[in-house]
Amino acid sequence: MNQLIRHGISANLRFVPELDPTFFPIGRYNRAFLSTAAKRVAIAVERTDGQIAAVHTRIHGTPDRTEADCYYIDRLVKTLLWMKGGYKIYTDDADTASFLRSLYCKGGKREFDWDFMSSVFEQPFEIVLTHTVPESCDTPQAIGGHWDGCRIGLDAGGSDRKVSAVVDGKTVYSEEVVWFPKSHIDPDYHYNGIVAALQSAAAHMPRVDAVGVSSAGVYINNRTMRASLFLQVPQEDFSAKVQDIYIRAITDTFGEVPYRVINDGDVSALAGAMCLRDTSVLGIAMGTSEAAGYVDEAGHLTGWLNELAFVPVDVSNSAMRDAWSQDIGCGVNYFSQESVIELATRAGIPWESDMSAAEKLKVVQKHMAEDDPRAVKVFQSIGIYLGHTLAYYYELYVCRHVLLLGRVMSGKGGDLILATCQKVLQGEYPELNGKIALSLPDETFRRIGQSATAASLPSLT
Repeated sequence: MNQLIRHGISANLRFVPELDPTFFPIGRYNRAFLSTAAKRVAIAVERTDGQIAAVHTRIHGTPDRTEADCYYIDRLVKTLLWMKGGYKIYTDDADTASFLRSLYCKGGKREFDWDFMSSVFEQPFEIVLTHTVPESCDTPQAIGGHWDGCRIGLDAGGSDRKVSAVVDGKTVYSEEVVWFPKSHIDPDYHYNGIVAALQSAAAHMPRVDAVGVSSAGVYINNRTMRASLFLQVPQEDFSAKVQDIYIRAITDTFGEVPYRVINDGDVSALAGAMCLRDTSVLGIAMGTSEAAGYVDEAGHLTGWLNELAFVPVDVSNSAMRDAWSQDIGCGVNYFSQESVIELATRAGIPWESDMSAAEKLKVVQKHMAEDDPRAVKVFQSIGIYLGHTLAYYYELYVCRHVLLLGRVMSGKGGDLILATCQKVLQGEYPELNGKIALSLPDETFRRIGQSATAASLPSLT
């Protein structure tokens, strides 16, 4: 057993990553924290569409536990914001409200999150102290599964874009094209690439009845609110040319046809639900970043952000730091190629100085294919991260299935991550045995594909 301590809160772990022995899973920290907390606190996060995520929790409320209380509230609110999304936080505790106002402001520790959520929801960020915190309110929607007519599905990722032409549910054409959206300043580069993909698919059908788009980023009402694909585009060009980039590309090319643009994580989960022929699916893609999507018990998409890349998973004070948000301990550094690269460096795997992140990942995977013990430690460590974190994600989503996707999960490395993760769940969280099933994409999923699934998003009626 390994004992880990943070802010006076301790927990014992059986499974600790060899390459990251200070890793302290947030789920275990929270359990230990709540076991001695007695003061009731309510917190809710509200979106502009009326959705509300409310939590009734506890803190200690004593001077000797102020630091632990603040840390717990900080991580809890950050989790709610990036899982559900929102611009307004309610609480019934004055000290909690004061603390959150010091975090979510210009110059505050969570300035990145404050600015991001304000931009996404196009509202000033607020902290509201109230005696009556609103209760949870969700508005899930039945999206996808429409296969009638001649459809185009586009999946726009950070390193390639895939497009499919689908006629009455049958994929008649697909192509994959490498592009570099994250490094281009001119949004016309992105627009022209999107249009080229749409035209390529259209050339293989007699007409175009509908277009569905799966894209990395945050999308509300088919508009791009924030997305790493357009990371280098200046703000003035983003507002003028990126927010409606998919809408313009579709209507400029095909006129007024039905369309739908949603986050690629949700499309992954939707494709997984179709393949599994079941509902309650959490899809997690480990690639350039960590992307996620969720299909609920009714088979609906929730409209939540599901940006698990920014949800905290490690409470260690030496946790890995995200270069974009500057926060530490968030999913992007544990479930992406960045994690593989960092752990491989610790394991002593060398790089060529001019290698890209994708090339470095391939190097580690090649070492893993040859059973290099250094690479084995890398993927075992990620498997331990994942086992502990899925137990936490289960508390958030209560999902029956977890579909594991992305380049990091390919090959022998992905198999080792899965096997190690299952060991951690069985050995450390036996209460979850039989409640959650893990799977990798099968041939059915690969045949349907994310771009083909995107084609099914809009209804013709």
